[in-house]
Amino acid sequence: MNDKIIAVEAQQIIDCKCRPAVEVVVRTESGAIGRGAAPTGTSVGMYEAWVLRDGDKSTYNGLSVHKAVQNVEQIIAPALIGMNIFDQRAIDDTMIALDGTENKQKLGGNAIYSVSIAAFRAAADARRIPLYNYIAGGEIKTVPVPCFNVINGGRYELFSQTFNEFLIVPYVTDSIDEAIEMAVTVFQKLNDVLTRYLSSKPQVASSYGYAAPSDDPEVVLYLMQEAIDQCGYTGRIAFALDCASSEFYDADSKTYLLKGERVTSDRLIAYARELSEKFNFVFIEDLLDENDWEGYQKAVREIPRTLILGDDLTVTKLSFLQRAYEEKAVDGFILKPNQVGTISEAMDAYHFAADKGLIAVPSGRSGGVVDDVVMDFSVGLQVPLQKNGAPRSGERIEKLNFLMRANAASEHCRLYDISPLVRF
Repeated sequence: MNDKIIAVEAQQIIDCKCRPAVEVVVRTESGAIGRGAAPTGTSVGMYEAWVLRDGDKSTYNGLSVHKAVQNVEQIIAPALIGMNIFDQRAIDDTMIALDGTENKQKLGGNAIYSVSIAAFRAAADARRIPLYNYIAGGEIKTVPVPCFNVINGGRYELFSQTFNEFLIVPYVTDSIDEAIEMAVTVFQKLNDVLTRYLSSKPQVASSYGYAAPSDDPEVVLYLMQEAIDQCGYTGRIAFALDCASSEFYDADSKTYLLKGERVTSDRLIAYARELSEKFNFVFIEDLLDENDWEGYQKAVREIPRTLILGDDLTVTKLSFLQRAYEEKAVDGFILKPNQVGTISEAMDAYHFAADKGLIAVPSGRSGGVVDDVVMDFSVGLQVPLQKNGAPRSGERIEKLNFLMRANAASEHCRLYDISPLVRF
């Protein structure tokens, strides 16, 4: 089947945090249209595809992406016109060759990835099917269990909570509608629990969860458990953590910040193990710095009650995943296609992981748009878990509605049963 690309158009838009982003539209001779926009993260690994910004402080404080848009229109578009929309590999390889750098720094990972998404969607549109069915190669049978980032760490006025995301995982149900209702109910109850603890309303954090009320992760988790218990969901909702430890790692002393003190990799691993013995974690992500390979190997050995996932360590890149597998450094990885910069490369990482028994957890980024292609990955690949944000802002709510719509549109579809994966 052949359907040629006839147009590749780009413009600057803004993401959910009002930061400029590249949006691309790809059109084919059959009339198919695909649209794509690359998201950006708050916690960004040093090995991720480069986000090209203008650096002109007079507009959007230097964050504009007109150079990336220009690269799409003047360099990428002429090279792709006439190519077969169904040959995603050739499209992506052409852009990779045009760029010629390891991390897509010349043309911009945001430019290349936006085109890659748009082409992928145009291919599905040419076949008049949802992109997730195009990925699945037919009807889906499951939708993933969504994981909700309800309390956010970070640097606050009086303290720093070094663990980045505290998540709830509503998994003891076979209904996506019920799983979402459980999470929303707990999130709303958590407002009351935190208000009583703080004697004031909790702040909204930059990722739209509640701002952490304490620098002690154990305190945060107990408050989350209290909200779960008060909602009557005891034993039906588990936890997950995204530590994003590279953000608070000091390379000179090789130490991490934890509860206001500097600790070694060994101590952080031991602390995570202690937490995992008190609380039921489905996974712990980014426990250590992105270059602490020895530490990750030790974490996998010494924390048996949860899955250890890489994010900044693996950056959705095949070569990094191959190393992680060979060194037994992770049980799985966070699948963020924009980290590596093309659909084809992200698929390579996923298929390698699936073949080796490593779990893949698709995740959006903090700076996204409503139509995030990661949701098509989540549903089309029929993975067990998917990371979402807090059920508060529009693009995050849309992800939940996406799951419910896909489930309703697919006969005999159900929520993925993750019980064989949990280790507690």
